[in-house]
Amino acid sequence: MKEQFAEYLRNSNIQLWNKSHVEHPFIISMKKGDLDIEKFKYFMIQDYLFLIDYCKVIAIAVTKATDLDSMNHFASLLNETLNSEMQLHRDFCDEIGISNKEIESAEVMPATSSYTNYLLSTASQDSIEEIVASLLPCQWGYDDIGRNLENSKKANSVDFISKWIKGYTNTEYRYLTSWLINYVNKLSINTTSIVRQKMMDKFLHSIRYEYLFWDSAWHTKGWLD
Repeated sequence: MKEQFAEYLRNSNIQLWNKSHVEHPFIISMKKGDLDIEKFKYFMIQDYLFLIDYCKVIAIAVTKATDLDSMNHFASLLNETLNSEMQLHRDFCDEIGISNKEIESAEVMPATSSYTNYLLSTASQDSIEEIVASLLPCQWGYDDIGRNLENSKKANSVDFISKWIKGYTNTEYRYLTSWLINYVNKLSINTTSIVRQKMMDKFLHSIRYEYLFWDSAWHTKGWLD
């Protein structure tokens, strides 16, 4: 069977993909069950702030989708992100002593700002093909991480890690990941080689930002004073 485009995108960048979603110290530490809670707090706050803009990108994708089925799925992804994933973050932060007011007024750090600016720029200026290619590494990457960690006894022995894993291994999240992968494949068939190259470029850039985001959380990087 011929390799489909989404698989081609990932396999063409597999070393960087693995560095970001499998081999990064933050992911490995979660799998071992020894992740520093302060690193996790930093990550949850920045990821929450990231998701605010991520939702805006999905909302723009709704307007650029070319058929009702795709519009409906983007609307479902927006709903899942706004009302499930972001609620997961609020619940986590409440459990570890961070109020909603604190998380929503927190400073957006460099890696978060760079990543969301890139996604928002892509959403506002580029085609639906490029938008979905830029979104795929985040959605698919977290799905991969969830699958990698869900059977780890050490990870699941730590309450906050176990709860985080459940947020990315539920049926709805996996369904939307599968849909987005299939949508990328569908769009790649019905477009030109020039647009496919642009999709490849967007996918690669987003993996790079994924790595920087995880690295920022691992080192709790802030702005220079």
